Amino acid sequence: MPINYFPIFLTLLVGLGFSILLLIIANIIGPKKVIDEKLTTYESGMEPYRTAHERFSVKYYLIAILFILFDIEVVFFYPWAVTFKELTKQFGLFIFLEMLVFIIILLLGYIYIWKKGAFRWD
Repeated sequence: MPINYFPIFLTLLVGLGFSILLLIIANIIGPKKVIDEKLTTYESGMEPYRTAHERFSVKYYLIAILFILFDIEVVFFYPWAVTFKELTKQFGLFIFLEMLVFIIILLLGYIYIWKKGAFRWD
């Protein structure tokens, strides 16, 4: 049984060894001159005008989480659409109704967060 895991362990060992080797080589041949410009904060080519410890509104994180949530759910449409003909042959109308239920649940969630005011920027 453990012999079956040998390729996995070998792959992990090679990957880890290669990563360590690249870090050592970069440390040996990499530039070591410290310049003031390297030590400054970089924000899109602009000088920072506030501290890094500034608080963000919870709305920012809420919008980010909602975007990720709906973005990931929409990703499920692609494999369904690609295999729709084959799935229809196998399952008939059930596969269409199943996706319709998924879309309705997604739409109800969208309407709920819209009514709660999650999209309003105050």
